[in-house]
Amino acid sequence: MPTTTKSADIKLIREYNAPLAAVWDAWTDPEQVGLWWGPRGFTITTHSRDLRSGGTWKYTMHGPDGVDYENYTKYIDVEKHKTLVYDHGATATTNALFKVTALFSEANGKTKIDMTMTFGTPEQAETSGKFIRKAGGDATWDRLAEYLEKKVNGKEKFIINRSFDTPIDNMYKMWSEKEHVANWAAPTGFTMKYIHSDLKEGGKSFYSMSDGKDVTMYGRCDYKEFHKPDRIVYTQQFCDEKENVTRHPMAATWPETMLTVVQLTEEGKDRTRVTLTWEPSGTCSKEEIETFINARDGMTQGWTGSFDKLEEYLEKH
Repeated sequence: MPTTTKSADIKLIREYNAPLAAVWDAWTDPEQVGLWWGPRGFTITTHSRDLRSGGTWKYTMHGPDGVDYENYTKYIDVEKHKTLVYDHGATATTNALFKVTALFSEANGKTKIDMTMTFGTPEQAETSGKFIRKAGGDATWDRLAEYLEKKVNGKEKFIINRSFDTPIDNMYKMWSEKEHVANWAAPTGFTMKYIHSDLKEGGKSFYSMSDGKDVTMYGRCDYKEFHKPDRIVYTQQFCDEKENVTRHPMAATWPETMLTVVQLTEEGKDRTRVTLTWEPSGTCSKEEIETFINARDGMTQGWTGSFDKLEEYLEKH
């Protein structure tokens, strides 16, 4: 979740694997922004957009439940490839909910966005932060990352970010030590047990996940990279109870092998952002890729549940 300070600000930082110009265009071109703006499952219709200081953007956001949300954005400051400042959340008859300041910078071919949402009071910031999280609003910026990966690099990926109030060294332990991983990595309602494990570069693990009732799933990981304190890479496959590779027990056309990249970024002495990237690995059919693309909502729910458990686990340890 973005950092809520004691002021009236919510901070959010993202890094994209794309040049600054591509990221800027994705934000400012109405045709492109319509392909990723909003939480997962939402679409938008732009009615007019005048991208300049003093200009406006009028659009309607369409929820997956059929509810429409009118939006009226007023641009306060626009400096190409550098700054976007605008009032957000207004309608034709109501005032803006908060002011957004988005700062763009580029380094080594990647683009960083440092965004601040400023509310009228700290209480409004806290309430809105909870609402954004519950509504899945943070996924907007993950959708942008996925859109850019497809547009710039030609790859279909699933990306999810979450920031936690813990130092980066401790977060690395949460991902690299089995006694920690087993306590939070399973989806909500499931528990995880390692049957054998060797969490190191070149190592493997075999595990089960069970809901304690009717469902028990097995899987294995092959670890490709452990770079302390900021990066872990591994592949995952579903297995049977004898560790033979199988297919997803509830999705026969799910890709056989998934590549997982966990990137940890220090946002402060006691705050770490986790960026998890999932993509099919090896030879995949068109049907398997389509299954993967269409499952992003479910993947978001699954990883959100695991991250919620991780947050609770961190609070206890």
